[in-house]
Amino acid sequence: MSISESRVVIIGGTSGIGLATAKLLVSRGSTVTITGRDQSRLERAIAELGESACGESVDAMDREALERLFDRKVWFDHIVLAASGGAGAGPFGSIASERLRSGFEAKFWAQWNAAQAAAPHLTPNGSITFITAASSRLANPGTSGLAAINGALERMVPTLARELAPLRVNAVSPGVVATPWWSDKSEEMFLGACRQTPLGRAGSPDELADAIAFLIGNTFVTGVVLDVDGGLHLT
Repeated sequence: MSISESRVVIIGGTSGIGLATAKLLVSRGSTVTITGRDQSRLERAIAELGESACGESVDAMDREALERLFDRKVWFDHIVLAASGGAGAGPFGSIASERLRSGFEAKFWAQWNAAQAAAPHLTPNGSITFITAASSRLANPGTSGLAAINGALERMVPTLARELAPLRVNAVSPGVVATPWWSDKSEEMFLGACRQTPLGRAGSPDELADAIAFLIGNTFVTGVVLDVDGGLHLT
């Protein structure tokens, strides 16, 4: 099945990488469903995407709501897991366990629940694409919580690729990307992170969307964590 004929669900598709992916897939002829918790943001995103897209107001941390969503969809071809949260960063000695748990809930458990609930409804030649982060392997001080969250997702990818085959399972691992995730961080922190990359800049959501579309469309790629980080994983 070509990407132009595919039916795609994007969990967390109302902003950033999720919305950029939705726009790209719609432009290539896919039928896209995006989800989000904020109804007004969801409506704005749908207005941008046009008639080939629809939206569902779903909290990705609500397993029952996810199951109802997929029961309504019955069958679809691909799911992109863009649900995320900002919690989890901070020095190991001072980060509160409750804060780290909330980070796991918003990203690891949201993506894990969505993948498990979606799998029975995906066509056999379809795919699951997780969106993780370069923090899983950077060993940067102050990011042990983020490393744990994203590393847990990434370690599942090769195992699920074997267990769920012929369904394909991959992940995209972004570095510094100009998205709302950085909105509560200082400009100094953002620019410093950009300077760490060999390419010396932040990525754009469109560049990540292009990588996700590749993983969806290439039917001979599975079990891969694709670094799309301007070389940040090399530092």
